[in-house]
Amino acid sequence: MGLRAFFKRAFGDMKESTKAQHEVDKANFAAAKAESKAQWEEAKATGDPKCRKAVMQAKRDKQIAEANERKAAAEARIEAVKKEEISEE
Repeated sequence: MGLRAFFKRAFGDMKESTKAQHEVDKANFAAAKAESKAQWEEAKATGDPKCRKAVMQAKRDKQIAEANERKAAAEARIEAVKKEEISEE
């Protein structure tokens, strides 16, 4: 293998690597651009009172559902403890 073949292969590898990195950079740029647009749209939507109320209501509904799940789990634990006490007697 001559020096010329070595450099030809080395520069070919660098070219392929550069192309691959360029694709990664394009994908990252597109993702950042989409995220930025999403943030802008969210910020713009929060300025609309109807939209803000709907978002806040959705958050409250989610919190209520989570609280109800926690309550149900706690009540199940209480019932399990009561059943154990009854069976021990």
